[in-house]
Amino acid sequence: MSSNLMPGTLLIADPFLKDPNFARTVVLLCEHQEEQGSFGFVINKLFEQTLSELIPDISLPNIPVYFGGPVQLDTIHFVHELPHLIEGSMQLRPGIHWGGRFDQVVTLINSGQIDPGKIKFFIGYSGWNTGQLQQELKEKSWILSEGNARLIFKEAEQDIWKVSLRNMGQDFAMMANFPIDPSLN
Repeated sequence: MSSNLMPGTLLIADPFLKDPNFARTVVLLCEHQEEQGSFGFVINKLFEQTLSELIPDISLPNIPVYFGGPVQLDTIHFVHELPHLIEGSMQLRPGIHWGGRFDQVVTLINSGQIDPGKIKFFIGYSGWNTGQLQQELKEKSWILSEGNARLIFKEAEQDIWKVSLRNMGQDFAMMANFPIDPSLN
């Protein structure tokens, strides 16, 4: 089970996961180390401020920022499809890269050289201590899937959770329509 936990893996929240930080979310796993823990970013939870509101050096308005998770909400992170433009990034999966030189990103955005649809910014991140994510997998809090660039960069954030489940086949597609609270059914 934990052998599937590699960079670029998607953690799709079980339909009945109640944690308000992760209910109906999809997390892009960026790093997993058995002895040190794991971290990634919620890719489908829009933050209330734009990038230019958080980083005054950004001149292009309306670039969305996503709530990456509840850890270190004073940090900005990014994933992108632009390794040829952004130095120092790490490939998570084909077409999905994490990080790189932020000063370079600011310059490229301000000069119009970056398509905002090919980069996604996050405030904070999702983190798990040693063994914590493995325990959550045993409890069936998460469904594992492979990440893909189309889902991360092209799909509307409100559709990512449902599309992620549907992409996994018929058995999981039914889960996409489960009510948030089955007792209200």
